[in-house]
Amino acid sequence: MKKIAIIGGGASGLVAAIAAARTNPQAQILIYEKKDSAGKKILATGNGRCNLTNKDMNASYFHSDNLSVVEEVLQKFGYEDTIAFFTSLGLLTKARGNYVYPYSDQASTILDLLKSELDRLHVKITTDVTVTGISPTSHGFTVLTDHQKQKADAVILACGGKANSRLGSDGSGYALAKELGHTMVPVVPALVQLKVKNHPFAKAAGVRTDAVVTAVCHGQPAASDHGELQLTAYGISGIPVFQISRYIAKSLYLKQDAKVNIDFLPAFTEEAFFEFLLKRRNGREQMTCADYLLGIFHQKLIPRFLEQARIRMHTLTGDLSDTQIKSLVQVVKNNVVTIDTTNGFDNAQVCAGGISTEEITPGTMESRYVRHLYLAGELLDVDGICGGYNLQWAWATGYLAGTAAANDISSDR
Repeated sequence: MKKIAIIGGGASGLVAAIAAARTNPQAQILIYEKKDSAGKKILATGNGRCNLTNKDMNASYFHSDNLSVVEEVLQKFGYEDTIAFFTSLGLLTKARGNYVYPYSDQASTILDLLKSELDRLHVKITTDVTVTGISPTSHGFTVLTDHQKQKADAVILACGGKANSRLGSDGSGYALAKELGHTMVPVVPALVQLKVKNHPFAKAAGVRTDAVVTAVCHGQPAASDHGELQLTAYGISGIPVFQISRYIAKSLYLKQDAKVNIDFLPAFTEEAFFEFLLKRRNGREQMTCADYLLGIFHQKLIPRFLEQARIRMHTLTGDLSDTQIKSLVQVVKNNVVTIDTTNGFDNAQVCAGGISTEEITPGTMESRYVRHLYLAGELLDVDGICGGYNLQWAWATGYLAGTAAANDISSDR
């Protein structure tokens, strides 16, 4: 009986196993999972609701040193294919805008349906096992674990990256791929919070506010995003911060200067906000500056803005000079914070970097170096923005790898 060994029981590994078992029912499909159960990271996605894909699906929402591979993968297995696959498992979906979720709003629904299909297809999942090495042989591979040796006709590496090691992604897959001849694009945390040096908004921790954030790397704007900014005791968070974090992380990795420009009032231009404040001062000349900004910003932000603009809280608005108001406008509209570091791999949703996509065949995910070796998911140098894109990459690459592996061993030799 032909055997396919899948290293990693996450999103890409589980889908790879189902695709392989459906394609070649005579093959034995084995999943090796390091944690005590498979699919733990799936349960944490979308704040426990699992944003499994996005209706607006194209390569422009991904990052890689070789985006043409992403384009080809999405052509082979795109949004419609993902919906069809999960519909075949019995999943009913719903959309919030372009974001697609299980109708139950429970990530556990996704995992339960995947495991149910694996049971039906008689796929074996071995948990609490660490794969320590993979050796090519004349007839396939020997998979070495901390418990035993196992022969396989094909191997799919779906071990994940380094993001969130407590859920299983500890970077071990990189070492396995490198031992088999593959090379890596440097890996940094992505979709992660950022720690601010000498944090000027530490006392405003807990505040959520609409803002535009811009990554400024080595003195140049690299990326911007608009949404709900979250201020924390250590720095900044929220989806817009996540979206630009890969650029900051890359800059920090290269030991370059990394800053974030925050616009706390994106609805106004600088000129319009200046005029607004001038008019607001009329009739309020005896009001203190502490009250002058009430009704515009969260109360915790007001003393922080005034402090940075070098305006005392008890100063009367009638005593404010135009220069001071302009300074206040700059603090609100162009607030620059210096990033000390990211919040690390264990708090990142994904990684940027990974095994070079130039070393795989995108239609099958097969290694260009080792016959019948396939690579899938976050292990590769591909990361998407928030919104279901990283799971789409996992489903797509897992499905393509599983299908190709099952087809190849059934026709091989």
